[in-house]
Amino acid sequence: MYPKDYISPVYCNECWFSDSWNPLERGREYDFKTIFFEQVSDLYKSVPKAAVIRFHTNINSEYSNFIADDRNVYLSYSVSEGENIAYCANTDKSRDCLDSFFINNSELCYQNVDSSNNYHGIYLIRSRSCVDSNFLFDCINCQNCFMSSNLRNQRFIFRNKQLSEKEYFERLKEADIGNYQALTQMTKEFEKLIKKSLHKFANLTKVVNCTGDNILNSRNSDNIFHSYNCENTKHAARIFDTKDSMDLYGGVRGELIYEGSSSGVDLSKNKFFAHGGVLENSYYVIWCHNSSSLFACIGLSNKSYCILNKQYTKEEYEKLVPRIIKHMDEMPYIDKKGRVYKYGEFFPPELSPFAYNETIAQEYFPLTKEEALEKGYSWKDPEPRNYQITLKTEDLPDHIKDVKDSVLNEIIQCAHWELGSSTPKCNEQCTEAYKIIPQELAFLRRMNLPLPRLCPNCRHYQRIKQRNPLKLWHRKCQCAGLTSENKVYSNTADHIHHKKDEPCQNEFETTYAPERPEIVYCEQCYLREVV
Repeated sequence: MYPKDYISPVYCNECWFSDSWNPLERGREYDFKTIFFEQVSDLYKSVPKAAVIRFHTNINSEYSNFIADDRNVYLSYSVSEGENIAYCANTDKSRDCLDSFFINNSELCYQNVDSSNNYHGIYLIRSRSCVDSNFLFDCINCQNCFMSSNLRNQRFIFRNKQLSEKEYFERLKEADIGNYQALTQMTKEFEKLIKKSLHKFANLTKVVNCTGDNILNSRNSDNIFHSYNCENTKHAARIFDTKDSMDLYGGVRGELIYEGSSSGVDLSKNKFFAHGGVLENSYYVIWCHNSSSLFACIGLSNKSYCILNKQYTKEEYEKLVPRIIKHMDEMPYIDKKGRVYKYGEFFPPELSPFAYNETIAQEYFPLTKEEALEKGYSWKDPEPRNYQITLKTEDLPDHIKDVKDSVLNEIIQCAHWELGSSTPKCNEQCTEAYKIIPQELAFLRRMNLPLPRLCPNCRHYQRIKQRNPLKLWHRKCQCAGLTSENKVYSNTADHIHHKKDEPCQNEFETTYAPERPEIVYCEQCYLREVV
């Protein structure tokens, strides 16, 4: 994940996790004449980094990052216990899936987002336990359903209408998903369907006193997203089995942790850190594992009482750390924008070894180059690739049945990149060109799907656009009694709150911004209509 001109040495995973090098050799005395964050930055540059992050046993998955126990995983990240996975992210316990985002326990799925426990599904959004179905939004336990929304326990539903089994398969054959032009029209139809469907204000399951979205089995937690088994947590995303913690992204089994980025596994009493594992009582550390009582360390394993990768006794450590904290307050780091960083602040973005658009911050909070630079973040322009394009997207066969094996040898132009141009037509880290791999072609043929016209990065960003931001707005239920507030949806059931056309008075925190077109109901009104 690091470029050739990266600021520090890069080791293969086998060497980095081995005993062939000692990170304590990069240690140094703390200098009270130099700003704390500058000393940490210098140490960071000297300590080798692992090329990619892989845990446990992974087979034929060299082109993926942050993975564990995977087989045949390609150009994907944050995947665990997966097999035959390509172009996916945040995927757990799934197999034979392509181009999906935030899925688990699924098989033979394509373009699924925020979904789970599905089998043989295409374009399933916020749906679970569905089989042999295409273009479903907010559906549960459905089989053989097409272009529908807000379904529960249904079969042979076509465009939200009940058909016989024979009628259903006749209509499905007419749809011809294997044709690219037809599939493009279906995706546009699906986008319109989603906007006309009911949207529950938040996806909260088995929760008590929580705000956020996509939360399961949690209590007393505010502003958390895509998390489960959490208690007393705040301002966090993608955390599991975590309690009494705040300001986190990523982490499993944590307690009393604060300001962590991709924080890791089995953590306790840590602050201001990134990428840890089995870590306790440590502050301002990066890539440290199986350790405790560390301060301002990089890449340590099985160590205690270290500062700037230098070993101390317990007594020396406990005496020196308070002095350093005092020094951080007396000599703070001040960035180019005048922002002050004392003890209690995370690492300054100005010292980040990655540009803003190289990180997943660009996925959750997208900025243009001008906006990022204005905020004081760095930006990485596209590297010159100089691909020899051998096939334009407009020259690809329209139907998958007409695709020959020779396409595997082609370098295909991404539809977001015009030949001869120096920049793409998007802000999605377009790679200019892409190839079809054998695993992908076999999958598309099996699923009767046409070849993609965008590179993997651009396809990934299209999926991101289908998800709500990690941000909450205070809103009122849009149920107006007999219809939705915008008159697009007509209620099918009697609602407890109204007499004829009396609007619902419930208010809530939601990831749907007020200006968005979706119809957002409180849980009470939503359940009357959908369940």
